[in-house]
Amino acid sequence: MTREEIETMRWDERPDLDDDLIPIPEGERARIAAAPHAVDVEAHGAAKAEQAARRELSPPHAEQLAELRGTLEVNDSRRVDGPEPRAAARRANADARRDDDHAPVRKELEMDAQTRSAERTRARPMHRRRGVVLRSHTDRRRHERKHRLYGIALVAVVGLLAGCGGGGSSGSPTITIQPAAQYRLVFKTLGPAVAGKATHISMEILQPNGKPLTKFKRGSGPHTGVHLIMVRRDLADIVHRHPPIAANGHMSDTVVFPAGGPYRVVVDVYPQQSTPQPNFQLFTSLRVRGAYTPQPLPPFSPTQTVGGVTFTLHGNPNLHAIQAALLYFTVTSHGKPANFTPWYGALAHAIFFREGSLDYFHTHVCAPGATGCTSVFGGAKVTGTSATPGKLHVGVLVPVAGTWRLFLQCQVDGHILTAPFTLKVR
Repeated sequence: MTREEIETMRWDERPDLDDDLIPIPEGERARIAAAPHAVDVEAHGAAKAEQAARRELSPPHAEQLAELRGTLEVNDSRRVDGPEPRAAARRANADARRDDDHAPVRKELEMDAQTRSAERTRARPMHRRRGVVLRSHTDRRRHERKHRLYGIALVAVVGLLAGCGGGGSSGSPTITIQPAAQYRLVFKTLGPAVAGKATHISMEILQPNGKPLTKFKRGSGPHTGVHLIMVRRDLADIVHRHPPIAANGHMSDTVVFPAGGPYRVVVDVYPQQSTPQPNFQLFTSLRVRGAYTPQPLPPFSPTQTVGGVTFTLHGNPNLHAIQAALLYFTVTSHGKPANFTPWYGALAHAIFFREGSLDYFHTHVCAPGATGCTSVFGGAKVTGTSATPGKLHVGVLVPVAGTWRLFLQCQVDGHILTAPFTLKVR
């Protein structure tokens, strides 16, 4: 065997032959297919060209493998499409039994395993779950931008409104907001108020300009002048007066409080004006000397007897706030229908106070055809009437639901009578 023939010999690795040399003629080399998993280290040029067409069989360099692995790890943190670490480890240990005696191939495999290990060491840990990062004031900045836009728009509108004024000769245009117009009540007692004794009261109503109100609605009907109503806080007693008004607007009267305790003072004012609102109320408080033990509000009772006169409410009242309704009463004096004498412009007065808050409302009962007897609240109206002796149709129009105390007042046989009733309003 010649030297050339010996140089063309190679190791043939078969499981059943150990280190068996087989001579292969040079001319037949092209017809022999490479082993499926063989790695040529010192191949001929033609074999290299053939190997280049099938690059997937060539082992990658360490730098290329590190670059490829790094790209896969960064772009696929959940490792869905990236190489499986266990598979990479198996490839690194593909020659664990040292069956492959080709030193260059083992070197490449060892470098591959070391490169992967180093890359895993340097790689930052990636979270497999999506995270929510809380940033303080994130939403606040959006709202601040929105409020700034609103503020700019408001300044622009104010500027336009100020510019439309036209008469300013110098300086920046401004808008002046005047304080709200308010009436004030000046209420005094001449000396201490004592239960059972005459108490002298003095009062006047001041306009927004500070001057006393002197013009009030006059004429027939109950809705005129000033109604002075004082009710004890537990709704046990009431005082109702229409004090005379002097030319300068000053009012004075003398009253007797039936019992001591805290009272709420209501001044219902009907000024002479052409506005749709016919009246307004002013309030204050007063302490009357005398024993005071708050009394619980009694339950509803359809019948009340006062001074020998019996007031009977017919039916079970079904009342609702801000809804006009009528209550039907029969009034008898010594068993006969009572004759009503006009008092303060009406045959009867119905004064309502709410338990606790002491909200107030006032309606009247008038003869048929009488003027100025309708009570108004919002868009609702109610008018009480009495066409025959002993019959009262009382209007109800209270502003809110709750437990209300009705003080039904009328004049019978020269006596002013007050019949109280407890009513539930839904």
